[in-house]
Amino acid sequence: MNPVDIIIKKRDGGELTRAEIDFFIQGMTSGAIPDYQVAAWAMAVYFQGMSAQETADLTLAMAASGEQLDLHDVIPGAMIVDKHSSGGVGDKTTLAVGPIVAACGLPVGKMSGRGLSFSGGTIDKLESIRGWTAELSEEQFRTQLREIGLVVAAQTADLAPADKSLYALRDVTGTVPSLPLIAASIMSKKLAAGTDAIVLDVKCGRGAFMETLDDARALARLMVAIGTLARRKVTALITQMEQPLGLAVGNALEVKEAIATLHGNGPADFQELVQRVASEMLILAGAAANSDDAQSQVQRAIDSGAAFDKLRAFVSAQGGDPVQLEHPENLPGAPVQLAVPAPVSGYVHRVDAREVGLTSVALGGGRQKKGDAIDPAVGIVLAAKVGSEVNAGDPLCTVHARTEEAAHDATRRLQAAFTIAPTPADPLPIILDHVTA
Repeated sequence: MNPVDIIIKKRDGGELTRAEIDFFIQGMTSGAIPDYQVAAWAMAVYFQGMSAQETADLTLAMAASGEQLDLHDVIPGAMIVDKHSSGGVGDKTTLAVGPIVAACGLPVGKMSGRGLSFSGGTIDKLESIRGWTAELSEEQFRTQLREIGLVVAAQTADLAPADKSLYALRDVTGTVPSLPLIAASIMSKKLAAGTDAIVLDVKCGRGAFMETLDDARALARLMVAIGTLARRKVTALITQMEQPLGLAVGNALEVKEAIATLHGNGPADFQELVQRVASEMLILAGAAANSDDAQSQVQRAIDSGAAFDKLRAFVSAQGGDPVQLEHPENLPGAPVQLAVPAPVSGYVHRVDAREVGLTSVALGGGRQKKGDAIDPAVGIVLAAKVGSEVNAGDPLCTVHARTEEAAHDATRRLQAAFTIAPTPADPLPIILDHVTA
């Protein structure tokens, strides 16, 4: 085969075969196909799109480009279930969902990543806990999955290396927004990680990469179709990200909120989402007969303390200090805390999630570029969300900062992120849609 012929075929709107896609991805991964040809192919895909079958074939080829985990021998007969969030502001869902599902008897072995720009990363949040590490060998991963039933580790460089190469080119060639390439990127890593069933949490709104409901639905449907064609069970929830999820934005602050949620005391929207995602995982794995059964199991895991116990066991197994979980006030704290006052009285109509996330990054809670160090203590805790009534001077949120100057800079940005009007506003729903096969 000739890579130029494949580029031309896709440029002209043709549908690539599995063999052509395999050849191209193998050539890209080995270096036999140079970057400029890969970039040309990505641009052709960006403009011409891909069918569901093409995208599934691309996903499988990328998953097969490196190491593929098979976890079925770890717990014989167990269904390997995972969840994936497309990323958002204040999204600490894995920290609560994983322990709940594991406490219900379903093993959760998860590869997670770090945050970039306004979207936080699960690994960064967990590293707020003293001693906790994401760097595990495959044998450690397997042992912990078998003995604890819950493990969260950093993704290895050998897992779907084609995705790493392709994303680096997409990032500098203006082809990041391509739906087939986004879907293949997400799903290839999940398939390579040995997943049988996946619950997708596709964020939608200003604090997400998919800002409109139509775009979020299109991505969700495509990923569900890929999973189905790859013979995996997949379902997707489309969830609201116009405003931050929960109240806390910032690594240690979000760990505290996840702990509260495992005790049943989380913010209403976050508590609802956590319990819904956990229920979907149980249903998809066949561990619950129906929605009512799943919800009952989830509630029992929380009420009995089993979910929190599972968090403590999981954190301890990866070197973390369980005392910080039992006494969250011992987690990293910022020396400066400054309330952001409402400039006028009225009702909150909008909280710009992206601006809140970017403000947290500016405080040091996230990265401007890969490799930047982050401050686990800083961030923002909301006091008002859409629908809240506030009086002038009431706190809209509290800034947790390293310095007074940083806190005052954040205050100016955050006041502008809130839209307050004299008429009442309805609270925003958290679940916008449910996409199944």
